[in-house]
Amino acid sequence: MDIFKFGGASVKDANGVKNLANIVRDYKKGNLLIVISAMGKITDQLEKLTQAFLSQSDEAHAIFDEIKHFHFNIIDELFQGKSNSVYDDVANTFVEIDWLIEDEPDNNPDYIYDQIVSIGEVVSTKIVAAWLNETGNKTLWVDARNYIQTDNTYREGKVDWAKTNQMIQKDLLPLLTDNIIVTQGFIGGTSENYTTTLGREGSDYSAAIFASCLNAAALTIWKDVPGVLNADPKWFDETEKIAQLSYHDAIELTYYGATVIHPKTIKPLQNKGIPLFVRSFIQPEGSGTAITKESNPLPIPSFIFKVNQALISIFPKDYSFIIEENLSNIFELFHTHKIKINTMLNSAISFSVSVDDHPTQIEKLIKDLSQEFTVKYNKGLELVTIRYYNQQTIDRVTVDKDILLEVKSRHTCQMVMKNRTA
Repeated sequence: MDIFKFGGASVKDANGVKNLANIVRDYKKGNLLIVISAMGKITDQLEKLTQAFLSQSDEAHAIFDEIKHFHFNIIDELFQGKSNSVYDDVANTFVEIDWLIEDEPDNNPDYIYDQIVSIGEVVSTKIVAAWLNETGNKTLWVDARNYIQTDNTYREGKVDWAKTNQMIQKDLLPLLTDNIIVTQGFIGGTSENYTTTLGREGSDYSAAIFASCLNAAALTIWKDVPGVLNADPKWFDETEKIAQLSYHDAIELTYYGATVIHPKTIKPLQNKGIPLFVRSFIQPEGSGTAITKESNPLPIPSFIFKVNQALISIFPKDYSFIIEENLSNIFELFHTHKIKINTMLNSAISFSVSVDDHPTQIEKLIKDLSQEFTVKYNKGLELVTIRYYNQQTIDRVTVDKDILLEVKSRHTCQMVMKNRTA
């Protein structure tokens, strides 16, 4: 049994759906479960719809109409007007949002977010499953919310592994004998049958959950790149594919912000020794990258860029030491405001961190920190992480930059930088 995961870029239009079907057609190994994200940039659009609804903006219905038209245009291009139940299936799914946005928001915003944004995955999988059946692949659409069980932490659902494993083994496994299964990434369900999401870009994690609970032979993530590259092509003109990665190095790269794999993906696979392959849906015949338990150092340095960073420096008001009690209070505030630390440095009288700059959250955090500490911060910065660095690689990324914070370990160098002014 294998698990395939296709992201939004792979199903951004009708040609993408047809290409997915061709990849599935050429799969000859055994049982197959396919996890699919929302199409193209639809998650972004659904987030805009959520914000418009929460703020009671007049734009909400116009945004929703665009989303509906996008999907029905793809269906029309695929089926060329042929009668197919997918038209009604998708229309009925969108009705769930119609009902919700007709009223004023009267619930937790994170709950509302999950109920709206999750529809992207539901609709995309209905379209893909219909096309696979149309092209001769015996396919069954299933609802991931019936299998991936979480708590009520909306937007960041915590998986109940025992319950999830039991339901997948008992109810989903038998369905794979005679069908290709198509299901959703990113979403789960609570014991009260409410929808949760697993965190932004969480479809990789969903695929790893299914792979682990089904004891799959392998998980393949299909991307628009030939495999895991040593740098993002957005930042480097010349990149190199890494043919093989250990679980350890993959976890390190995703922790530091490499976007090719979701950070939570590796652990469930490592626990079961399931290999992860990253391959190109553009060139599916390519070998891609294999991520396995084999532990070999990376053959080349890897670069990870995170822009739009804020550097926050925290000082005791009385110039006393930053002691354990202070750090405990500081971390508690970061947790309260749901701000994740990308790198940090502690000295005798200061504690500095680099975080993604979410203005509203940052302002609230700084207000709370300032009650007990002196706080200074810079915005508009970038964080560069180099795995298996040397001085040459550092020099390569620091041209015309001022380094505001630098943290080094044996294999990893992190630098928070800003453009040097003339």
